[in-house]
Amino acid sequence: MTRTPLVAANWKMHKTAGEAEAFVAALLPRLSSAGADVALCPPFTALAAVVDSARGSALQVLAQNVHEAEQGAYTGEVSIPMLADLGVQGAIVGHSERRQYFCESDRALQLKVPALLAAGLLPLLCVGETEEEREAHDTERKLRHQVQEALAGVNDDRLADVAIAYEPIWAIGTGKVATPDQAQEAIAFIRALVGGRDAGAGERVRILYGGSVSPDNAAELLALPDVDGALVGGASLDAASFAAIVASLPG
Repeated sequence: MTRTPLVAANWKMHKTAGEAEAFVAALLPRLSSAGADVALCPPFTALAAVVDSARGSALQVLAQNVHEAEQGAYTGEVSIPMLADLGVQGAIVGHSERRQYFCESDRALQLKVPALLAAGLLPLLCVGETEEEREAHDTERKLRHQVQEALAGVNDDRLADVAIAYEPIWAIGTGKVATPDQAQEAIAFIRALVGGRDAGAGERVRILYGGSVSPDNAAELLALPDVDGALVGGASLDAASFAAIVASLPG
């Protein structure tokens, strides 16, 4: 079964609105990968600028986080209707930095993922183990817990509408990269977890690799049979670098 690859740029806390506009202007002429989805995930303050700059192109725009409630007394938070009103098409949820620094809980993800789906937005769910968990041969237990908890509120017929990013925490921003065998093994395991709920969804769900992806290693990682794209951090801050990663997609 053919799955449409997705390459997403997670800018984290980088780029003003003006810098984001300049990035889009530099990126669009460099994109020529047909049959793939390409997304930018700017900070909240640059979302509108990127949506406007990307208008008329196939470039997608995702937020880096979202609150599960439609509205309410949640100072500092941004809701799904607010994102949709801007023209944003989805959101990253459960990134390890959100879990580590801002106490993102499995309970919150159980609410965020189905809420995004109900609004017609893409949830890009991040999962991954620490270095200590990998060394203790605890990777599968950690991934099983994260995937099952986050997808608990998703109906079987909507499972394939979630995108999942496997990001080993020990490879995020460290320069360390999972070997092809490590990435393939973990992502195949995640696919099997989804397939355990619904076999068809397991075949259709898109699972990305993230963790120090660069133009130098992208081609090898993106060629793996169960890898459907990449969630790119530091290497996505430069338009030429990010375009080179997109161009590394097979076919």
